Amino acid sequence: MSGFQIGDKVEVLDEDISGYVESTDGDMVTLITEDGFPLEYHFRELLLKKEGIQVTNFEASQVKKEKEIPKRNPSIAVKPKLRNAPKMEVDLHIHQLVKTTKGLSNFDMMNLQLETAKRQLEFAIRKRIQKVVFIHGVGEGILKEELQYLFKKYEGVKWYDADYQKYGLGATEVYITQKA
Repeated sequence: MSGFQIGDKVEVLDEDISGYVESTDGDMVTLITEDGFPLEYHFRELLLKKEGIQVTNFEASQVKKEKEIPKRNPSIAVKPKLRNAPKMEVDLHIHQLVKTTKGLSNFDMMNLQLETAKRQLEFAIRKRIQKVVFIHGVGEGILKEELQYLFKKYEGVKWYDADYQKYGLGATEVYITQKA
């Protein structure tokens, strides 16, 4: 027994075909597609198509209430070990900043490194990042001296040698005190 009546609008499961029931014969249903072709299906392959979307007032009010409730973002707990970890690292080695040093003088390379340090420091201040580690390498210490001269220009910036076990002597950690 199919349960469909002649004239019912139906859709075919798993296919993009719909039409009207022309006749039923036991479990088989013949439908006429919207293009006028007769097709035969088992009644279990068909769905009765209802006109329009039917939503009760209760369902509509439930959806409305759901949308009105402000959703809280889940807070992410910071693990104690990660609290002391530097939030940002800036590697100032010249090979990290340019593809090739060909055609660059020592003066050009130093200026590029200092401009990068200045840009990253100002970014950290804007984004309220408290700790930044500038990796400058050991070398002759000229870049380290120039970085310290740069840091003196900023209010609320303190610096010291970074963690020796992690960076050796080639890094300076900057602590930025935030204004309320």
